[in-house]
Amino acid sequence: MVKLGLWTLEERRNRADLIEAFKLVKGLVNNPFDIFIKKSTNSHLCGHSWKLNKRQHMDMRKYFFSVRVVDRWNKLPQEAIDSTSVDVFKSLLQRIRDAHMSFFTDVPAFY
Repeated sequence: MVKLGLWTLEERRNRADLIEAFKLVKGLVNNPFDIFIKKSTNSHLCGHSWKLNKRQHMDMRKYFFSVRVVDRWNKLPQEAIDSTSVDVFKSLLQRIRDAHMSFFTDVPAFY
């Protein structure tokens, strides 16, 4: 799959999570943003301007969307957050994957 450049199931899930988070942040879906994730109010942010905080959760919720997406979202560059459309955001995610193959995996790849 690496030679063909195909996305693994894990990478596709994580990519889809980021796309949904982008839609929530930009207001492109009807779901209220603050139910899932909370924008950071810390003024000393390193990286981009839309850092998110994890909501408090019980152990059984550790695999929920709101918990899965926050760390990866906070690692995105500012240019991805400033994307004007979902298609531009997707193409930037592709460039990120090409540059950092393990960005979309939960466990670092050893190959």
